[in-house]
Amino acid sequence: VQLQASGGGLVQPGGSLRLSCRASGTIFNVISMGWYRQTPGKQRALVADIMDGGDTNYADSVKGRFTISMDNARNTVYLQMNRLKPEDTAVYYCNADLMVVATSLGDLEEHEYWGQGTLVTVSS
Repeated sequence: VQLQASGGGLVQPGGSLRLSCRASGTIFNVISMGWYRQTPGKQRALVADIMDGGDTNYADSVKGRFTISMDNARNTVYLQMNRLKPEDTAVYYCNADLMVVATSLGDLEEHEYWGQGTLVTVSS
């Protein structure tokens, strides 16, 4: 199973970006997917996540500006980031909690996965 993230880049304050992350492999179903971010010297912190049923959770600092959504058919999660601020600058990591097919007999196991990180820079 792999998570492939994309969409980072340089944007001016007040601008927008959309991050995407697709999970691929022997996935039985998605339990949840989300985005975390990390800056130098700080721990990775939750930005937003979304459950298979659609329930969402946001960090207080992004509420009202960021929107997380999921395309269940494509095992893909999106993070629409609006009204970006310099303090949103970070490496953003995709996270997924998946039920995967673990053996040739079809046994299922729950595992957590991380994407490779994509840099978002908010600067004028």
